[in-house]
Amino acid sequence: MRKKIRVIVVDDSALVRSLLSEIINRQPDMECIGTANDPLIAREMIRELNPDVITLDVEMPRMDGIDFLGRLMRLRPMPVVMISTLTERGAEVTMKALELGAVDFVSKPRVGLANGLNELATQIVDKIRVAAVAQVRRAAPRPSQSATGAAGASGTPGGAAPATPSMGLLGRLSTEKLIFIGASTGGTEAIKEILVNLPADCPAIVITQHMPPGFTTSFAARLNSLSQITVKEASHGERILPGHAYIAPGGKQFHISRSGANYVAVVDDGPAVNRHKPSVEVLFKSAAALVGRNAYGIMLTGMGNDGAAAMREMKDAGSYNYVQDEASCIVFGMPREAIAHGAADEVLPLTQIASALITKLRGSSGVMHRI
Repeated sequence: MRKKIRVIVVDDSALVRSLLSEIINRQPDMECIGTANDPLIAREMIRELNPDVITLDVEMPRMDGIDFLGRLMRLRPMPVVMISTLTERGAEVTMKALELGAVDFVSKPRVGLANGLNELATQIVDKIRVAAVAQVRRAAPRPSQSATGAAGASGTPGGAAPATPSMGLLGRLSTEKLIFIGASTGGTEAIKEILVNLPADCPAIVITQHMPPGFTTSFAARLNSLSQITVKEASHGERILPGHAYIAPGGKQFHISRSGANYVAVVDDGPAVNRHKPSVEVLFKSAAALVGRNAYGIMLTGMGNDGAAAMREMKDAGSYNYVQDEASCIVFGMPREAIAHGAADEVLPLTQIASALITKLRGSSGVMHRI
């Protein structure tokens, strides 16, 4: 008999603690082994009970969830699922939590709490299961980055300043080239690692990260503040431009289409695919159909198989594909499936993907570069 996933619930609301405990204890493969109404109590409980996963509220007395998460991931890293209220501030705080090392998050309803959480029960327990198998790492302080001096942002060691727009790092690449990125659990930080290390003159990038409505605007804004390229949430009908990255809006499907010589974004309310909306499969299928050998695919960390079959279609159509390796993934599910489908041209650690892509793009540009 498999060992049950042992969960501690940390929330200052007695009702939420009770509801989450009931939801967890209804599952045959998990149990709530304790609840705490603030992080200081939780700290002692974690030491004593050694849980597999904790669920963590953000706003609590004595120490807020973000401060506690930061300390926890530095001193005793473990899988954490955040319970976040869906507000503008809540979205920003959730992005911070993912940056600090939380595996995933659930949006806590603002009204109708009891019914709302019970409606989210399947999502909650699915995310706890994923967290239980996630590769969680000790948080390490990183050097501060800026849009012009991030370490490696120019594709050179030591964070050299990027080339001037007139010179460019990649030369005058065809606007036909497009970079497609798919990710799920752990993907917000993985996508950041890719984007901050790409130069301002890179081809257009289109991204599907599994994320619910209300969070992708903050996610895009955060990435835009860190990157040399312009990062935004995709809007229906807009032209896809070089030097820009477009993120699928949460709760919508996103793919590309053509309008004359241009690529344009298609954002619609289509059905979920592989249980996801947005779905990597939807975006990657449009790459296979429309972009062919001018496409570059990147599959990053995530649970499940979304996008694997379509990434193979991309490869069959002539794309060049990168897949994140197991050692650097939070969850190896989607990359593993892409590899199993024969979709990968290269399987690389996360920190090597951007530089490998830059090298490939330089080679395809036909322009000589001074190193």
